[in-house]
Order: sequence, then structure tokens, then C-alpha cells
Amino acid sequence: MLTREQIKQFVADGFVRLDQAFSRALAERCCALLWADLGCDPADRSTWHQPVVWLGDYQQEPFVKAANTAVLHMAFEQLVGIGNWQPRGSLGTFPVRFPCDIPGGHDMGDTGWHIDASFPGADSDPNNYLTWRVNVHSRGRALLMLFLFSDVGELDAPTRIRCGSHLEVARLLAPAGEKGLAIRDLDLSATATCPETLATGQAGTVYLCHPFLTHAAQINRGSQPRFLAQPPLLLAQALAKGFELRGQQTAALVPVALAIRQALGQTNLDSD
Repeated sequence: MLTREQIKQFVADGFVRLDQAFSRALAERCCALLWADLGCDPADRSTWHQPVVWLGDYQQEPFVKAANTAVLHMAFEQLVGIGNWQPRGSLGTFPVRFPCDIPGGHDMGDTGWHIDASFPGADSDPNNYLTWRVNVHSRGRALLMLFLFSDVGELDAPTRIRCGSHLEVARLLAPAGEKGLAIRDLDLSATATCPETLATGQAGTVYLCHPFLTHAAQINRGSQPRFLAQPPLLLAQALAKGFELRGQQTAALVPVALAIRQALGQTNLDSD
């Protein structure tokens, strides 16, 4: 169960770290399956040829177990609300980042600051994720999650996080109302002054992040590949339009919605 201080941190900083959210044994079983799909030998660095390999959605039993531990389910209910989220039936995608000293281990140009899109708009290209949208109600998405399946230290390509950036993003999204903004049109320069931290931890660690949290990848300067999944927690169908921000007492708001409301005050919702 999350403590009161952890929930306050989530609202203020935009994330909470859960150590041992799933077991190391589960992480190792999952990594064995991932290595098999990578087509290279974990003991032979000469077979590591790409800086980043993207692996798709995984529905095998160890992945589903890792995504649905009692610790995680309780945290989901505390942050998103009972009945407001959908259990994960899989985990993915996995951007596996290999050490940058391997042949061809250069920056792939995929390490920019961003937030994740949540839904396609009427004008969105289904094949171009940058045209997908996000709105102030966080339609479609309850949380961004970072599942660490390998030990991740400061050199091992930990995700970079801008603390408190979710509050700035809420203020950027508010004027666009329910329509929201395409990811390519969202100027995140206002988050550049936010303090930066790194999503480090041992295998089995999970970061539960506000859907508006600004984050970025980085190259792997360590000696081993980094295994991480970054799935969304999806909202239940009952919240198809996202979180309701108007007309509720502050005490009745779940932490995800409370953070948005605090960023906006009681105003800035007139464009809906």
C-alpha cells in the first residue's frame, strides 16, 4: 500500500517508485524470453549489433504475472481509483538498449523529451504516432508505467524524468479542451527548468508515473543491455472521456486528477 507521503510525492513530482513490485525470479523468466526473440547470445557481445531493439507486446504468463501483482493493483486503485482502470493482459513494448560501445552503438535520435500520446484524433494518421493526441482529461490513459526487468544504474540507460513537469503540461493542455493537442504540436520547453531525476532500480522495480510526465530515453553507457517495458495503464470504459475535473470536491479527486486540478486551480477549463 502506498503511504500518504508517497501519494503526496506522486501529486507533486508526477511519479512514485515501487521497489520489488514483482519478483526478480519473474524478471529473469521474462528476460529469458526476450533474449530468445533478440536472436543474440547474452554471453557473446560479438552478437550484439544494434543500439536499440524494439520488441512487441508479450502475453506470456510471466509477463502477465509481473504486470498484475497485488502490490501494483493496490497502487493502481490508490492513484487512479477503484474500478477506473483496466488490468493488463500483456506487457510491452520493450525498447532493449545495448551498450553504446558495441559496433553501431550510436545514438539513434530517439532520446528527446516527450510525453506519451493517448488517443487518435479525427485527423490522426494511424501509422504516425506523432499525430496522436493527449488532452487535459487524460482521455484513454490512467498512468505511464516503467517496468525494470534488469538492474538499472545511472549508466544503464535509465529513463530521465522531469520532476513536476506533469503540472506544466496540464497547463499547456487546458486551453485545447477535450480535443487536446497532437504530440508533435506540444511545446515542452516550459518543462526545461524542472529538476531532473533518473529511473534507476533493481529488477522488479516499477515507476508509476502521471500520464503528463515529461521523460526521455538515453543511450546505454553501461556494460549490459537494459530491459524495460513502458506500457500504459488504460482507463476503464466508464471513463472513456478521461478524468472529470469539474464539480467535485478536492477530497473526492483521485491523485491523477488532483494533480491536474492543482496545476490549473479552479479555472482554465472553459475551453472544454
